[in-house]
Amino acid sequence: MEQERFPISERRVLTFAEGEVLGHSHRWEGGQYCSITTPVGIVGCGIYDVSVADEFGMAFALAKGTPGKPLIQPEDLLDAKIVKVSAKARRMGISEGMAGAEAVRCMLLAAAKQDD
Repeated sequence: MEQERFPISERRVLTFAEGEVLGHSHRWEGGQYCSITTPVGIVGCGIYDVSVADEFGMAFALAKGTPGKPLIQPEDLLDAKIVKVSAKARRMGISEGMAGAEAVRCMLLAAAKQDD
């Protein structure tokens, strides 16, 4: 098996019934982070700071992995539980305890309402 060369950065489209989003994964020797970018906000891993998202009025939902089950790929965020939410994301119906996939759907629905 060939050893991975770092750093690694990947981006791909993820499709939901409500629309498409961009999934991102970034890895380096000893660390990683991932996120899902929607038209109106981000669902991301614990490396992000929700207070900064609030300061800039951004919609952000944060999921946190563990050392035993880190969040590496954007798909890992889908089943992960949301642990922190920015004020704007909360107004979209996102709350702590929901799965990342549901947070993405809330953001996609909010984006669709903006298009109306």
